[in-house]
Amino acid sequence: MSPGTSTEPVVEEIDTPHGPARITRRAADGAARATLLLGHGAGGGVGAADLLAAAGVAVAAGVDVALVEQPYRVAGRRAPAPAGQLDTAWLAVVEHVRASSELPLLFGGRSSGARVACRNATAGGAVGVLCLAFPVHPPGRPEKDRLAELAAPTVPILVVQGVGDPFGVPDPVPGREVVLLRGDHSLKSDMPGLRAAVASWLRPLVGSHTG
Repeated sequence: MSPGTSTEPVVEEIDTPHGPARITRRAADGAARATLLLGHGAGGGVGAADLLAAAGVAVAAGVDVALVEQPYRVAGRRAPAPAGQLDTAWLAVVEHVRASSELPLLFGGRSSGARVACRNATAGGAVGVLCLAFPVHPPGRPEKDRLAELAAPTVPILVVQGVGDPFGVPDPVPGREVVLLRGDHSLKSDMPGLRAAVASWLRPLVGSHTG
């Protein structure tokens, strides 16, 4: 990743068709073996506790991290943009990151950000997808599920979900590991469990894509 060996986060703004996005880059400890892009939830930012925990685990595992803020957040709006705009902006960020590095890319995010990561995994060439609190359905509306989005990637997926998440809990299937933690949609109740799940998933995945 272009920040080199600096341990200080590097913030960049990236032009997209829907206004500037912002990424906060954190360099891996030691030689980087992959880059993980992490997107935020619909109403939150990249300072969410679970995103920062996952980012810290990735950095320690030799993975560069880019925390991605969508243009609507950069512009100061709370209401999320339509899915098509989120996807277009995400892929613009992917193109920017890929232009400065040949490392394998992992996509991820929490809640709405996990949906974006899944929808764009194939188009963006991700080698794995990390979903924190994937919103399977709106609360109380299980008939309106988003399982097709979760099934879209053809690469390994890790879903870390609270057992009491009102947005639902997906089932594990071949290629999709689901780790259940105590707590709800925020995943704040079991940060050690979250870190352990991400670390155990990243280790073999990153190793399989490096020489």
